[in-house]
Amino acid sequence: MRVITGKYKGRHFDVPRSFKARPTTDFAKENIFNVLRSYLDFEDITAIDLFSGTGSITLELLSRGCQYVVSVERDRQHFRFIQSVLREVGAENCRAVCGDALRIIGHPTTAFDLVFADPPYALAEMSEMPDRVLSSGLLKPNGLFVLEHGKEHDFSNNPCFIEHRHYGSVNFSLFRKATE
Repeated sequence: MRVITGKYKGRHFDVPRSFKARPTTDFAKENIFNVLRSYLDFEDITAIDLFSGTGSITLELLSRGCQYVVSVERDRQHFRFIQSVLREVGAENCRAVCGDALRIIGHPTTAFDLVFADPPYALAEMSEMPDRVLSSGLLKPNGLFVLEHGKEHDFSNNPCFIEHRHYGSVNFSLFRKATE
């Protein structure tokens, strides 16, 4: 796993072979972050990375200067790996949570400027993810929600949908929560 840009640019972290996670490819990660740059000033936002897996997205957000990032991962081995990487880089503006992302979406305690979700592509609730996140209170008004998903999902009919990007087999749908 490699950090693409920012203060941790070029840092490599060896992900254990036993991981079940499907990390976002460097190509897809670099391109989606280039797109996000046109929507957000990373240094002015707070973010939550749901279904963190290896913590790759969390590290990119921190490396690009996010004020505060929460990294949520249910698998204990993955969670411990994320914690160790955050310690290694000295990230003090991040909190790793070992927990169920769907439960956090259903019962948020704070709102974020950016919600990034990379759930397992076979997640039964995948088609409901935009509506769940956008109605949950997890996203601030005018906040951005990014959902990574497989090609079989099309979210373009959602009223908050703003664009779709695909890089190889990796698809991202972007949503903007309406101001209240």
